[in-house]
Parts: sequence; structure tokens; C-alpha cells
Amino acid sequence: MSPLEIGLYIFIALMALFASGMPIAFALGAVSVAALLFTEGTSSLDILGETFFAGLNSFTLVSIPMFILMGAAVASSPAGKDLYEALDRWLNRVPGGLVLSNLGACSIFAALSGSSPATCAAIGKMGIPEMRQRGYPAEIATGSIAAGGTLGILIPPSITMIVYGIATETSIGRLFIAGILPGLLLTGLFMLWSIYSCWRQGLSLKSMADRYSWKQKFEVLPRVLPFMAIIAGILYVLYGGVATPSEAAGVGALFCLVLVVVIYRMFRAKPIISMFRDTAKESVMIMMIIAASELFAFTLSLTFVTQSIAEWISMLDVNRWVLMAMINAFLLVAGFFLPPVAVILMTAPILLPIILQAGFDPYWFAVILTINMEIGLITPPVGLNLYVINGIAPDIRLQTILRGSLPYVMCMVLAIVILCIFPGIVTWLPTALMGPAL
Repeated sequence: MSPLEIGLYIFIALMALFASGMPIAFALGAVSVAALLFTEGTSSLDILGETFFAGLNSFTLVSIPMFILMGAAVASSPAGKDLYEALDRWLNRVPGGLVLSNLGACSIFAALSGSSPATCAAIGKMGIPEMRQRGYPAEIATGSIAAGGTLGILIPPSITMIVYGIATETSIGRLFIAGILPGLLLTGLFMLWSIYSCWRQGLSLKSMADRYSWKQKFEVLPRVLPFMAIIAGILYVLYGGVATPSEAAGVGALFCLVLVVVIYRMFRAKPIISMFRDTAKESVMIMMIIAASELFAFTLSLTFVTQSIAEWISMLDVNRWVLMAMINAFLLVAGFFLPPVAVILMTAPILLPIILQAGFDPYWFAVILTINMEIGLITPPVGLNLYVINGIAPDIRLQTILRGSLPYVMCMVLAIVILCIFPGIVTWLPTALMGPAL
């Protein structure tokens, strides 16, 4: 049996286990063990434990639970409400200002939490009822929050960027900085569409229903600016070479814990315990997927599936941009069915040599891959953000939420096209701050 045939059977078995509802880590592990037993016999069992542990034997992984803890601290406090309130007061005179306030709050909260579902839940609980109360259609109210929540995996610090850096052995600090301008670009495209959509539906005057004095605009800032300072500080110590990602994540988590306790008087033990419990659950889930993906990658390499796929793609006599379009289509379909972390861990080690051979920058590709994963978060059948929004507003049909999010999917596709035409949007800032990549 050829390596490509083995790879096909592995893929079919993996999809069948995913469809059965088996957890991703267990499905990856089960398929890997079965493939090793079939191709190598029982002698391969001796290396399972060592290979599984090798996937977790990296100090950089410490940054994942620390960033998750940072996000959990912010998500469990009224910080999201304050972000929303501050932006609403400053943008209420802009056409569709309430939608822009929600998108802005999503982008800032996403940077703090690094989690798309947490961003949707935190901002959506306040933003959706408020927008509907002021006469915004359900499509605009839900679609803008669902799309805004996706920014959590692109705007740094991002868990998916950390996972990509570990899987491809690229600089996490450089990946964080590479995501800044594309994140701002995507936020800008979302806002431009929102302004046009609100103007087209005659919602510009409704956004001016409330008028705030300068005193009211400034009084909420002291509760918001410290969290934004933490984001800026993390990015500074990373690109300045002051600290490693793990050290920056640890200090950021500590500062966020201190801020939510001091600013919001969260002195009771129950919410603190809840933060650590949620952090432990999500961290263990991600770590299990990482370890199982290491075993899965080892299996594909041992059976020469990875090498055969790379050789087959490299032999295709196509333009490198046609190749990139094919890769984008593949990633888009994968994102429809799997969460971003799983897609990155399963595909990045295979695709990176192909990307490098075609002359593409690995940091640029990380951003393109991440935007593809963002699209998957607001498209069926998985579309995690759609279901989070549906849980917040159960009276709004899922089809309505999907219709509202589709224009933002087009904005993401446009962003990919823009980044393909102007790759310097991704590569300029990391090069300017950290020098050329080695």
C-alpha cells in the first residue's frame, strides 16, 4: 500500500471519529495508534508514551495557560462592559456608532482574552440587547458580534499564534507583531461595512439618541486604559527582547488578576477559584490536542504520508498563487469542521515546507491561515461563534445570525486578497521592530 493510500485511509478514519463526536485529542490518538499498529506492528507501542510526552516538552507551552488565565480574569469581570460603555460614549455620534462600539469592544476584549467564544459572550450579552432596543435589525446586531469575536485569534496575544509558533518552530513574538496590522485592517473593514449597512438602512440618526458630555466620556477611561496598557506592555517586552513569551504571559496574567481584584473589588474566593478552574479546563484540552497532534504528525512522517503529500504538491505544475489558492480552499473547508487549534496542529507541519519552497513568508502565511480559521468560526456546520450568539439571544433564529455574519465573511475574504497583493502589511512591522527573519 502506497503512503498516499495510507494517508487517505487515515483521513477517512479521522473524519469518521470526528463525526461520531469523539473529542479531537482522543480521535487523533486513536487513529495514530491504529495506523502505527497496522504499518509497524506492536513494536511501535514502545515509543507512544515518549512521543506523546515530547509534544508537551516545551517551556513555551507555559504561555498558553498563562494567556488563558489572563483572558479568564478579564472575562469574569465587568471589564467587557466597561470597554463597551467607553466606546459607546465616544462613538455615539458616528453613523451606526453602536455597531462600531461593539466591534471596537470586541477587538480590544479579543486582545485581552485571546478567545473568540469569550469575546462573543462578554460583548454580546450587553451589545445585542442594547442594539435591538435602539432599533437595529437582528441581523446587524448578531452578525457584527459574531464577526467581531473572531478577532480574538488574530489580534495579539493570540493562542492560535502561539500554537502555530510551536508547531512550525517560528518566533512567537514576531507572529504576535505580524498580526497587529492585519487585525487592524480586518477591524477597519468590519467597521466600514457596518457604517455602510447602517447608513443604507437609515440607522444613522438612531445612533445619536444619547449625547454624552466630555466628563461622562472621560470618567470610564480609568477602568479601561490599564488593561490596554497590559496589551501594549506584553507586545513591547516581546519585540524588545526583554522577556520570553512565557515570562510575558505570566506577568500579564498576574497584572490582570490584580487589576480585576482592585478595580472591581473581586475579593471573594469563589470568582477567583472559577477563573483558575476554567483556565485549567481549557489548558488541559489544548495540551491534550497538542500532544495527540505530535503523535499524529509522527505517525504521518513514519509512514511517509507527509513526505509523499509534500512531494505530490511540489510536482504540480502550477503557479505559486494557484497553489496558494488551493491551500486557502483546503484550509477554509477544514475550518468549517474543526477548531483553529486542531487545524493548525494537523496542517502546519505539512504545509510549511511547501509554503517555503514556493517562496512565501511563514509569518505572512500564519496570518492567512488564521483569517481562514476566523471564517470557519462564523460558518456552518461548526461555526462556534454562531452558536454562542444563539445561546445569548435564543429568540433569534440561527439562519438570521448566519445572514448577518455573511457580509463579514466577505470582508475576511477581501482581507486575504489585500494581504496577497500587499504582503508587506504583515511583514513590514515585524521587520521594522525586530529586523529581518532568520
